[in-house]
Formats: sequence, C-alpha cells, structure tokens
Amino acid sequence: MYELRIGWRYLYRGQQSRRAQLGLAISLLVTLIGTVAFFASDGASGIGVIGLGAGMIATVLFALLNFFSVFTTVSVLGVVLGVAALTVVLSVTSGFQEAFRAKVLGVNAHVIIMKNTPDFKEYRKIEKLAASIDPDVLAVQPFIFTEMLVTRGKGEQAGVAIKGVDPDKVTGVLDLSQHMIAGTIDVLKDSSSDGSPAPIIVGEVLAKKLKAHLGDEVTVVAPLSNVDITSWTSKGEAPKSRKFVIRGIFYSGFDEYDRRLMYISLNEAQALLGKGDMVLGVEMKVANVDRAKEIAAKLEKSLGGSPYAIQDWFQLNRNLFSALTMQKRVLVIFLTLIIAVATFNMISALTMMVIDKTREIAILKSMGSTDGGILRIFIVVGLAIGGVGTLSGLSIGLTFCNVLSRYNFRLDPKVYLIDSLPITVHVSEVFIVGAITMVISLVATLFPSVKASSLLPVDGLRYD
Repeated sequence: MYELRIGWRYLYRGQQSRRAQLGLAISLLVTLIGTVAFFASDGASGIGVIGLGAGMIATVLFALLNFFSVFTTVSVLGVVLGVAALTVVLSVTSGFQEAFRAKVLGVNAHVIIMKNTPDFKEYRKIEKLAASIDPDVLAVQPFIFTEMLVTRGKGEQAGVAIKGVDPDKVTGVLDLSQHMIAGTIDVLKDSSSDGSPAPIIVGEVLAKKLKAHLGDEVTVVAPLSNVDITSWTSKGEAPKSRKFVIRGIFYSGFDEYDRRLMYISLNEAQALLGKGDMVLGVEMKVANVDRAKEIAAKLEKSLGGSPYAIQDWFQLNRNLFSALTMQKRVLVIFLTLIIAVATFNMISALTMMVIDKTREIAILKSMGSTDGGILRIFIVVGLAIGGVGTLSGLSIGLTFCNVLSRYNFRLDPKVYLIDSLPITVHVSEVFIVGAITMVISLVATLFPSVKASSLLPVDGLRYD
C-alpha cells in the first residue's frame, strides 16, 4: 500500500546526524559496561543497575534520533517511558500480591472451621466431615491459637501468638517444614512426660529479640488465665506459665509471622490453657487454592451455619489483598494517564506534520488520492510512533524487571512485611499494557488525520 511508503517517508529523517551516531555509540558502551558490572557481581552491583538502566534509555533515545526528527523522537520517548514505567509497576504490584499470597499460604491453612461458642469439643467429628467433603481436600488438623507472653532470662520478653498443632498432621496442612532454618518440625512429637520442658518452634526475628538459640529455655505465660471471663470475676490465681525449650527456628520472610509466631504441640497448648480436650478450630489444606472458597461454601452448607463459621484464606486476609488490588488499580490508572499525556506530544507532532506537508497532501489529492487514503497515511504515522514507543518501552520495562529480580532489592520487613522487592511478570499484563498504549495512540492520531484528509487541493496550492 502506498500509504505505508508515504507514511514511512514522512517519519524517516533521511540524513542521519553524526552527533546522534556518536551518542548511540557512547550509550551502547555504557549499556555494555553496566551489563558486565551487573553480571560480574552476580546481580549485587548497584552501579551496574544504574549504568544498565541509564544506558538502555540513552540507547533508545539516540537510536530514535538517528531515524526520526527531534519532534517525533520526543513523542516516541514519552510513550517509551510511560510504557516502561507501567510495565515495571505492574510487575512489582503483581509480585507483592504473589509474595503475600505465598507467605500467607506458607504458614496458614486454606480453609478454617471455627465455632462461635468456646466449647469446640466435637472437633474429631468435624475433622472427618471436612476430610470427606471434597476430593481436593488434602489434609485436616485441629489447632489452638492464642495470644500469650513469652519471657527469657531477666529482661527479654515479647507478646506472641502461640499456635498449638497436631504434630502428626501439621506437615500435611502447613508448609512450615519448608521454612525451618534450624531444627525440624518433627521435634513437636517429643513429649514432656518426664517433667522436662516441652519443645517449641519460634520465628527467627522473635528468637533474635529474645536473644535465644536452639536449646535455650523460655517461659510462656497466659496473662488472662486467672480471669473468669464468664463471670467477670477474678479467681485470684497466679497466671499460668509453662517452660519450653527452643527446638526449632523458622523464617518465612513475612515479618508479621517471624516476629510473633510460635508453635507447640496441641496437647501442650491444651494443658497450658487448662480447658480440657477443646480446640479453637479445624483447618484444611486443599489441592487447588482457587477452589478454597467453593469448598468452604460446601462445608458451611453441610454444617448448617451457626454456631460454625467457615472462612477461606482470602476471607481471613481480605484487608491485605483488597488493599493490594486497589493499589494496583490506582497505579495503573495514573500511569495510563501518563501515557495519555505523552500522546499529546504525538498529536502536536502530527499536527505540525500536517501543516508542513500541506502542499504534498494537495498534490496527492490532485493526483487522485482519496480522503480515506490521506487519513490512512497519518494513521500509519501515528501508529508507527505508538508501535515503536510501545515495543521499546516494553523491552526496557521487561529488562529492568529482570535486573530488579536478579538484584534482589532489599526492603525493611517492618514497613513492607517482606524482606526483598518481589517481581512477577504476567504475559497477560504485558499484552494489556501494549494494547492500551496502541489504543491511546490510535485515538491520538484521529484528530490530525481527519484534519489532513479534509484539506482541499486548492488550499495547498493556492500560494504556489
């Protein structure tokens, strides 16, 4: 089609600039040096990351200047930077979602059955029902979860969350064994029938706070164990306490768990609470976590609702995942607006091109070109600008995502809950970014293209 040839001729600057060629050579050299420094340090060089990123952007800039005019290059570069930023931000937000999901599911069950009353004694019957409710159910176990105080020595203490688990079933329900950095989860099977302290597993951050190591003893205190909640009167007893010995340390990478969570056997938890053979709930692991909500609904229907309450992993962490989803959507909207603003440069560039090419448009129409033909010429020009900007931006964005994932950028777990910047690239999201940019580019070309097609030959040739 002649529209493609004419559109490319309008874009191509023809004579290349020696300054642009020199800049391109220097940019390629900087990119090469940054790449070598980055990979030579096994992804740990901050200078390599900066050099690689700056070199890539400069390479794209001077490569564009070798083919396009300055005005067109500015239009393309705006799209490049917007697309690259959107690609990186989407990968980071997706990474946070995947990382939090992995951390939450790593030390938590997929479905939890609890009771509204404090007399959950029939948990064995509920276990059997839960195990047979669906073929996707892999394992079931009872548990106790309670807030307590742990002390060590004379000054170290911390408020903790203690979880009592069944030592024989816990590995089937939780992925805790994958996070053990000292000891094993099997130590919970050891009993304390001889009067020795029972084993306990603690998070690494909590162990450091208590200045404790494997083999050290800690004392767990139930602060409200001397209060009769039902009668609102104090029994006058001293708070219940029990000594444990640290036999395992885990690190999940999720600060909320690593600095507060402790695991003991279910029997020890029942003895510590002193409420007999009762549990807080029953938890399950399913083969497909995306079916957790469906299985939870089947359980609720089978149990008849109250006094039983069934929740899946997403409901238990709804605030966290809803906040992440909302943050992702807002960032996408704002960065898409940045791309839209960048296309205003495209509109300006095409409008100036229409004014500059008024005489040529008049000649083409005089030779028989239709309004539709002229319209297609400038649509081709606009889509070429958007296409080059999109491909270049995606290339820079995906490369930068790969660099960030290798660099393993450290985060403060007290602020971000996880200890490193997560990067997850979804092909569907990359496709969506490209599609959104091309649609915006197409819309941006319509006004100058329609203006060019509506020119009359006499208007272009009037003063010639």
